[in-house]
Order: sequence, then structure tokens, then C-alpha cells
Amino acid sequence: MTKQLLRVFSSRAFVASGMPSASQVSLRAFSEESSRAKLMDGKKISQEILGELKSELSGFMEKGLRPAKMAVVLVGDNPASATYVKAKRRACKAVGIVDETITKPSTISQAELVQIIDELNGREDVDGILCQLPVPEHMVEREVCDAVHPEKDVDGFSSRNMGFFVVGQDAFLPATPAGVIELLKRYNVPTFGKKVCIAGRSVNVGYPIATIMQADGRYFPDGGDASTFMCHRFTPAEDLEACCRISDIVISATGVVGLIRGHMIKPGATVIDVGITRIQDESGKTKLVGDVAFDEVSKVAGLISPVPGGVGPMTVAMLCKNTIKSYKKRNNLI
Repeated sequence: MTKQLLRVFSSRAFVASGMPSASQVSLRAFSEESSRAKLMDGKKISQEILGELKSELSGFMEKGLRPAKMAVVLVGDNPASATYVKAKRRACKAVGIVDETITKPSTISQAELVQIIDELNGREDVDGILCQLPVPEHMVEREVCDAVHPEKDVDGFSSRNMGFFVVGQDAFLPATPAGVIELLKRYNVPTFGKKVCIAGRSVNVGYPIATIMQADGRYFPDGGDASTFMCHRFTPAEDLEACCRISDIVISATGVVGLIRGHMIKPGATVIDVGITRIQDESGKTKLVGDVAFDEVSKVAGLISPVPGGVGPMTVAMLCKNTIKSYKKRNNLI
């Protein structure tokens, strides 16, 4: 049922996007007179962040402190999960974080998995723990995420961490939303008083982004003080389009290929594509694409993140940043 609704949302959006309007004419004129949008190079920014973290960690180790350590629990043989874990390990190596990967078959019970997490919770040498999602179908994902102690929950997925974050207390922001916020900061994109449209309301991505973007910057770390529009699979296509057209920033995290089209974007807006889907091109080769129709939108937007090379590398970098934050807190360095 969920997949059917998603297809309906996608198809309705495409039908709506094909309708000509006066605004489309003005957007065509805008795109003809302006250059293509500037790329938000997540790969470059992530390397800068990893370099900063490496320098910081090296300074602590020169004072005789142990290195930081991240433990990753990988259950099953999901190819995408395995690829993501490899990227995390490379990032850890670049920073100097010791990584420990625990691999278990998909037949492991939830009780056995929780016991492994409990043991990691109690280890003094481990600063960050993450259980790579998705977990096998016989497990309850929320219970697995909540097994990680909030002080080591560098993925930011536990209910307690989410609760701390929502009420403005110190917490680990989930890595992907943190990567989005960091991209906006590094490219000096103002959010105060701006309108932000977020497509996708997932607990780990869309909802945290909306929360931080509309949060009061006087009381919340990185609060954006923006007016946010949250759209999802039950949002009528015409309403999604209307929200995008008036927004200064559009962030899409739905997994619907080509959902955000050029005529939906306000000229000069910032567009961040969190979606990532593996498809086959006309030649039969596999490639990664996002939610945004890149060629169209890049002719209208002022800034745009590509897929791949945008939010993906930032997610991994922010996971390392959260691990260093945990390391500093556990060593009384902050």
C-alpha cells in the first residue's frame, strides 16, 4: 500500500509538472538570461571537515590521549549497507578514528544483537556506536536503535537523542540532516526569515531537518529561524509545487526520481537533493540519481547539490564529527 501511494504521489507530481503556466514562461526567461546554478560540492566540503577533525584529534593524541573509536554493527549482506560501511571506514581512517566493524548474519536474533550493542555501550574505548540500517525484517528497528546509549549514539537515531534534540538540549543530530545544515552554513545560505520546503517526513531525515530549520536560533543550536513547509506522499502534487515555488530553499528526501522539476523552483533558490536511487540508464548501465531533475533545476536555482557527490559524502563526514564530539565529551574536553 505504501509503495502504491508513493507511485501515485510521483505520477501526480509529474502530471502537474507538465502543465504550462505563466510562471513557467518567466522561469524559462530567467534560465536563458542566467548561468547554471553553482554546485554545492559535498565531496569537497566533506574532505575539508575530515581534515579539520584529523587536526583536532591529532592535537589531543599529542597530549597523550587515546584515539577516538567508532564501532559499526552490520547485520546481513545488504549491498548498499556494505558500501556505506566501507565509506565510513575510509572516513574514519582519514581522520585517525579507530574503527571496529562487527559483522553478523541476518539470522541473528534481535536479543543477540541488543546484547552486542549493550557490550559496546559498556566499553570505555568505544566513543560511537551505530547499527547499520536497515536491520532484518524479524527485528524491530526502533528497539534496536534505542538499545544504543544516547551518549554513544553518533547516528542520532535513538528516541532519547531525538527527544533531547527536539527540546533544544545537547544531542547528536542525525548525520544526514547535520550534513544538510552544514552544507547550508559552508555556502553561507541564509535561513533567518526564509521559506523552506522539505519534501519527505522520515524520522531520520525530513523531520529533523524541518525541526532545526524552524527552531529559534536564540535557544537551539543551529536553529534556522525559517518558516518551513513539510510535504509528504499525501501532499497533493499541486500543493507541493506551490510550496516549492515560494521557497528560498527546497530540500527533497523522498526517493522519488525526478520529483522536483525546474518550473517548480523559485529563481535563484537553493536546492538540496537528499534522495538517492539506483537506476539503469539507456545503455543498461547502473547509475545513482536523486529526487531532483538536475538538468532542469540547475538552470533555475542559484545553488544545487548533485547526486552523487552532494549530501552523501557530508553524511559520512558528520558521522565522524559526531564521533569526535562524543570523544571530547567522554574525555572532558568540552
